[in-house]
Amino acid sequence: MRSVTYSKYLPELLDAINLQELLDQLSDFLLQSGFAGGPMQHPYWGEFGDEGGDRTLDALRQAILQALMDSGKLNPEMLQVLRGESTGDAARDREIQGQLAELLDQIVKKLIEEGYLNLEQAPRVPQGHQPVFGPGGQAHSAAQQVQFNLTEKGLDFLGYRALRHLLGSIGKSSFGSHDTPHLATGVEAEAVSKEYEFGDTMNLDVPGTLGRAMGRVGGSADRRIGGSAGAGADEPPNRRSADPPLLDLDYSDLLVFQSEYRSSAATVLMLDCSHSMVLYGEDRFTPAKKVALALTHLIKTQFPGDSLRVVLFHDSADEIPIERLAHAQVGPFHTNTAEGLKLSRRLLLSQKKDMRQIIMITDGKPSALTLPDGRVYVNSMGLDPRILQETYREVAHCRRAGIMINTFMLARERLLVEFVKRVCEISRGKAYFTSTMTLGQYILMDFMRRKTRKVG
Repeated sequence: MRSVTYSKYLPELLDAINLQELLDQLSDFLLQSGFAGGPMQHPYWGEFGDEGGDRTLDALRQAILQALMDSGKLNPEMLQVLRGESTGDAARDREIQGQLAELLDQIVKKLIEEGYLNLEQAPRVPQGHQPVFGPGGQAHSAAQQVQFNLTEKGLDFLGYRALRHLLGSIGKSSFGSHDTPHLATGVEAEAVSKEYEFGDTMNLDVPGTLGRAMGRVGGSADRRIGGSAGAGADEPPNRRSADPPLLDLDYSDLLVFQSEYRSSAATVLMLDCSHSMVLYGEDRFTPAKKVALALTHLIKTQFPGDSLRVVLFHDSADEIPIERLAHAQVGPFHTNTAEGLKLSRRLLLSQKKDMRQIIMITDGKPSALTLPDGRVYVNSMGLDPRILQETYREVAHCRRAGIMINTFMLARERLLVEFVKRVCEISRGKAYFTSTMTLGQYILMDFMRRKTRKVG
C-alpha cells in the first residue's frame, strides 16, 4: 500500500484506504494455518503448535491495525498511543483511541459490505453485570464471540492476487489453453481446411466450399447462376432480378477450418497437513494454500474446461471444497501418502478429461498406512519398508491409469530425495525440491509450460 500519513483522523483517511490492497496485506492472517487443537505435547518435539486460526472480529481488528502501521498510514501520535505512551494530554489520548476504534470498525464494515467477509453468528452479550466498554466490557466480549469468514468473492480475490504475485516473480507470461500436437475443428483457424466429418464444429470455410462446388459442376454452375442465355431478352427485368442464384452443394463440398486441439485437464492438489508443516519455526502450509487459490483462479479464468480438486493427506486423506481451504489447518498427524494417492486417483478417474495429474506438496516421508481393516499403522522412525511398498503400489496404480504425479518437496534430506526419485521413476513424473518462497513459482511454471498429450 502507498504510504500516506495523516496528521489526524479524518473521513478522508477511510476513503484513502484501498480495500483490495489491505486484503492483500491481510492474506497471511486470513489464510493462517495455525495448529488444529492448539498446543500439543510430543515425546520428541516437546510442546509445539499454537492456538492459531483466531477468526474473531477482535483478531481481525488487530490484524488490520498492524497492516495500517506497517503501511505508514498512522501518524506519530497514533503510534505513540498504540505503544501505551501518552501524548501528554489525557483527553487527546482518549480522542485518538476513539478515532482508531471507529476507523477499524468502519474498515470491517466496508469489508463486509463489499462482500469480502461475512459474519458467522450475531454477538451474544454475556450474562451478569458488566460495563459496556473497556477491556472486560460487553462490547469487547461480544466482538470476541463473533466469527468472520472469507466469502467466495474474498477467496477469489486472494487467488487473483496470489496469481499476480506469482506471475510477477516469474516474469512476463501469457495465458492460454493447453497446447497439443493434435488438430481439431474450432473457432480460430490455425491450419488448412479439411473436409467436413460428422461431429466436427461447423466452422465453415465458405470460399473453399463454394470453390469446390463450382469446380465440381463446372460451366453448368455459371449458366444456372446467371440464367439461360436465350431467356434474358424476352423476360421482364424485375422477373430476372427476383430469381435467386442457384448452386447445388453436395456433402463432399463442405470444408471446415481447423484449429489446434485444446486438451482439458483434471488436477488434484495433494496437500500434506501433517504436524511437520508448521514446525521448525516455519509455516509451510499457508503458502501451499495460496498456491491452491492461485491455481483455482487461473483455471477458472483461463482454462474453464479444466478442474481442480484439493485433497488433504495426514493419518488418512480427505477432499475439501475450495471454499473451506482458508479454514484448513495442520494437526498432530502423520503422513499417509498412499491414502492420499488412492483418494486422488479415485477423484481423477471419475472425470472425463484428456489429461489427469496429481500435484503433491509435502515436506516429509510417508509415515502412515491404512490397513485393510481400517486401522492406521504408523512409524515415524526412518522409511518403513511396509509403508514404502504400499505407497509405491499406489504410484504404480496411478501410472497405469494414465495419471501423472508431480512432487514438490519442501525438504532435502537424503532419504526423502531417494523416495521422491523412486516415485518419479514409477510415475514418469517430475520432482522439484523447493522452499516456501519459490513453491508457487515452480508449481505455476510447471502447470503452464507442461507439454500435454491426449490420453487414449
